[in-house]
Amino acid sequence: MAINTLEMAEIFQQALDKQMLVGATSGWMEANAQNVKYNGGDTVRMPEISVGGLAKYDRDSGFNQGAVTLKYKDYKLTQDRGRTFHLDAMDVDESNFVASAGNVMGEFQRLQVIPEVDAFRYSKIAALAKGATHETAAFTPTKDNILEALDAEITKIQDIVGDAEPLVIMMSTPARTILNGAKNITKFLDTTAFKAGVIDTKVKTYNEIPIFSVPSARMKTAYVFNDGKTAGQEAGGFKADTTAKDINWIIIARRAPIAISKTDKTRIFAPDINQKADAWKLDYRKFHDLWIPSNKLAGVWVNTGA
Repeated sequence: MAINTLEMAEIFQQALDKQMLVGATSGWMEANAQNVKYNGGDTVRMPEISVGGLAKYDRDSGFNQGAVTLKYKDYKLTQDRGRTFHLDAMDVDESNFVASAGNVMGEFQRLQVIPEVDAFRYSKIAALAKGATHETAAFTPTKDNILEALDAEITKIQDIVGDAEPLVIMMSTPARTILNGAKNITKFLDTTAFKAGVIDTKVKTYNEIPIFSVPSARMKTAYVFNDGKTAGQEAGGFKADTTAKDINWIIIARRAPIAISKTDKTRIFAPDINQKADAWKLDYRKFHDLWIPSNKLAGVWVNTGA
């Protein structure tokens, strides 16, 4: 029985979207996009709400009229990324295509796509925090200074957003190792449930704030995202920019980052349809981006190295 390539592409796309949410250390940020309107293409619409403050109640005339504005603003997804792969018909036939293609796309997503999306998001958050002067720069964490630095930065955020606003700490793996060796750290660490959309897991906490460990290759302030064509960029993927600094950690209000990641197009062509080669052809395209609304930038702090 011939494979329904359209149906298979849709199944792959759904599976890849779910893998992204669960596999990316930043996957929880997509739960904040519930009110975002996405109709395909490269544009999303996000609601912006502004309301006036309290006014004096007058016993004769009653309430003073307040102002409220609800409007949608368009945002462009800047990361338009894709790849095409061929599986030679001599190596793969209809009987093992599904398993082979699933393995290829699963590994591609795990080893290439997820790390790149994480890296883009953290570098953008770091840039936004720096632009808001919410950065501790040129800091080298040690077991003797890391707790003091963390506490100081958490205090700066909570002094603005309040203790009731839930925070999350995204920490590079090397910094996390240093934190684990800090004096008396065990009395500050615990474990809690963390739920966001389809994500439901257990994570460590520092003073009741969830901590996610992130591989250091994904925690840089700037990256080059290869175009796949320019000399030296043919392999695709990403690499740290020569100007990049290490991100030690990011402290962020849980509701601040709004991330979108859509496997916008997955196509499968059988060998008899593929005009370029006697091979199964797999096309993969993804739009993604991240934003932090200006009224939520106060809830972000980044700590970077020298």
